Amino acid sequence: MTVTVIPQSIEEAIIQAKSALKIALESGCTRITIDLVIPEIALKAQYLAQEFADFFSEYGAGLKLFFPDTGAAALARRDWGETEFQVTDIGSSRSPIERKVSDTDQVFLIISPSAVEVNLVEKLCNIAGDRPVILLIPQLEDVSIVGIGYAARQLRERFIRILESAYYFRPLESAVVLRSYPQLWQVWQQNEENEDYELIAEVAQKPLGENLDRILQGQTEDDSNNNTPSPSASGLFASLKSFLKALNN
Repeated sequence: MTVTVIPQSIEEAIIQAKSALKIALESGCTRITIDLVIPEIALKAQYLAQEFADFFSEYGAGLKLFFPDTGAAALARRDWGETEFQVTDIGSSRSPIERKVSDTDQVFLIISPSAVEVNLVEKLCNIAGDRPVILLIPQLEDVSIVGIGYAARQLRERFIRILESAYYFRPLESAVVLRSYPQLWQVWQQNEENEDYELIAEVAQKPLGENLDRILQGQTEDDSNNNTPSPSASGLFASLKSFLKALNN
């Protein structure tokens, strides 16, 4: 059993995410997500974008960053000044995405796309061909698990399922869901006696909704009962409060 250590800070989470992203790219993945499912994380989108732009620095002008709208893109350009990589927005009816992709682009980083932009993101992925497209802190969970109606189901089947999660970190009230490519999805649960977090399950698919509830209630079907001691992690950012406080600094 390979275990990813629960990060103790946003910096540790970024380091883990970059390592997992590197492996995913080397493995041939071209449609990748980096998820930090944390309240207010979208407020740190620009900071995270710069961190991952640095990760792709070898591409120079071949890296293109897309923000959800013109305002966010303009703010990033103002704050960053001149950059070797390109910064733009995902497009609109007046400025279609087709005009924003050139043959010299090598890798695309989309910052915090939401359900509103998902159709444009899908179109970009189609235009990109075999070039990597990375979705950084996408706000798409509601699209995949809450969407109703034919259009939402088609979207899930056609696009969201092709995305490979390179890194996923989701702290809950007394549990953590964690995935670092190519490892399985891990569920950690807080021990009520000592407040440490213990690994209680590793599963092949992202644990959501009722499936996650069953795991936390000890009803997982993937329990191998192999008597392997469960790893534990102390504190979890001295509880989630410290992590959220760090986000606001």
